[in-house]
Amino acid sequence: MIRIKAGVPRRPRPSPRARRPLRRALALGLPSMWGAMAITYKLTCPLAQQTDLGARIVTSAVFFAVGTGLVLQVRRSLLRELRQVRRIAGAAQSALLRPLPPRLDGLNIAAAQLSAERGAVVGGDLYEVIATEHGVRVVMGDVRGHGIAAIGTVAAVLGSFREAAHDEPDLAGVLRRLDRALARHLGERARAEHPATGAPDPDSPVAEEFVTVLLLEIGADGALRALNCGHPWPYLLSGGGVRPVARADPLPPLGPFPLPTALPFVCCGQLRPGEALFLYTDGAEDARDARGRFFPLRDALAELVGQHPLPIPQSVLGSVFTALLRHTGGTPTDDVALLVLRNDRKATCPHLGAPPAMTHPQPTNHPQHNGV
Repeated sequence: MIRIKAGVPRRPRPSPRARRPLRRALALGLPSMWGAMAITYKLTCPLAQQTDLGARIVTSAVFFAVGTGLVLQVRRSLLRELRQVRRIAGAAQSALLRPLPPRLDGLNIAAAQLSAERGAVVGGDLYEVIATEHGVRVVMGDVRGHGIAAIGTVAAVLGSFREAAHDEPDLAGVLRRLDRALARHLGERARAEHPATGAPDPDSPVAEEFVTVLLLEIGADGALRALNCGHPWPYLLSGGGVRPVARADPLPPLGPFPLPTALPFVCCGQLRPGEALFLYTDGAEDARDARGRFFPLRDALAELVGQHPLPIPQSVLGSVFTALLRHTGGTPTDDVALLVLRNDRKATCPHLGAPPAMTHPQPTNHPQHNGV
């Protein structure tokens, strides 16, 4: 049975495709109309043929009005296109760097990114947090360069991580999957830029592309394991202050060099209840003020922890970004991404503070570290 609502029937609205020719006609028609009016006035109006002061003032006023109308019409068209581009960029950001849940497996999470490219909402930094049967796995990375040009590489690395985090039983397998995904992406870019040879030009940006990556795994008992390829180590925020979770020399960034045969993780101690991890990209520490001084990230975190021993992740992000923008005068020169994870799980074991057992052998150049 078809139900008919009482009242005046609504006229069908034209589809977006049907409205496009109308918008284009208006965009071209209105400036043409303004120009035709100016030419008609100049050729046919007797006042326009006179040379006295009053006639010249009137003529100038007419052409000023015509010019103002043209400028306003062009400005309106550009603003409409800019709004559409921003909507598309926002949709791309939501699909690429999708919003993280505020809570995941007992962790309180907050993340944000600031692009250095004016008008861009996505850049060369990447992050993701996924709860798996192997623990909560985190990736934080930084693609060489920033802004729109780095989006393709970010998509390749993030897409691979979102699959590998569930499939691979250890972090080494996840890292190798990311390395292969990056190699495929760079190979496709090389073939697109040099279809004849399929190899990157030594002077091409593809040949110099690299990604710093930090893989972190948080076990059910708070045990921290990490693999680091050229990325800054996170800071541990606790009542005792601020300290890096490890000081081991990281592996080279992904891209220029092959991964070593053995990839043992670095044991980083434990994330106890109430403690937080602060992950960041090097754009935060490399930000400079007008005198060329670097942003004192660790001092800013220490001051924050001194005021609030159990910092809220959202408050940490807001305070750090505010201090960073004040330091740089509101114009950072590199993308900045921040990620804060606080352990809100309840302590279930009396020996929770004991360091986790080492399950993988450590190489001589990557010794075990428990935070200091």
